[in-house]
Amino acid sequence: MYQTDPPRPPRETMPTMYDLPSELIGESGLPDEFHCIQADLLSETCQPPNYSSAEILLASDLNLYYDPRHTLWYKRPDWYIVLGVTGANQQQDLRLSYVIWQEGVAPFLVVELLSPDTEQEDLGQTLREVNKPPTKWEVYERILRVPYYVVYDRYENNFRAFRLNGTRYEAISLPEQRFWLEEIELGLGLWQGTYQQSTGLWLRWYNTAGWVPTLKEQAQQERQRAEQERQRADRLAEYLRSQGIDPDSVS
Repeated sequence: MYQTDPPRPPRETMPTMYDLPSELIGESGLPDEFHCIQADLLSETCQPPNYSSAEILLASDLNLYYDPRHTLWYKRPDWYIVLGVTGANQQQDLRLSYVIWQEGVAPFLVVELLSPDTEQEDLGQTLREVNKPPTKWEVYERILRVPYYVVYDRYENNFRAFRLNGTRYEAISLPEQRFWLEEIELGLGLWQGTYQQSTGLWLRWYNTAGWVPTLKEQAQQERQRAEQERQRADRLAEYLRSQGIDPDSVS
């Protein structure tokens, strides 16, 4: 590409999501069934009251390109949320990846679901190899400076969370296996229950009223409310008849 005068800004000349690969053949660590279900539950219950759905991105296994000096370097978080970015209104505009130099906003929280072959890197226990990309921990902590980082080991039911304090992550105390994020007026914790026909301990969002309901739970609650209202109306009609009043004549 020829040089313009004045030079075009890097945002216009650097690779976009259409230029970068969204998947690599033979890549390890692709999601298993648990990863898919857990990501669905996180996305379904992540409903910050102070953000509209149009102002947040909820992503699962979406490549995250983070270094404008090494444009092919990326990480693939199991799940993450970005605040203050707009989603696509049209199917053809859905993101192929999340490119930090195009978007300009780093994730607010990243969740990694531990597996035996990724545990050490996810927990920052591996050193960067010479002439190799940085580890996940380095990217989240030192390059992107993601405010919150969560790891969950379903094999050990071990839930850990970290908050960026200055230049380093510090562990968050997790009483009752949950913690509150004031910035989005939601909390994240471990919930025992059944989701998509699978019972176990799941990461799930909660608000000041309790666990944020899934769509299925919302539908069940609506049916229960409708049934309670029907029963109340039936009792009132029965009482009116006992008093010699036709309930149909009462407006």
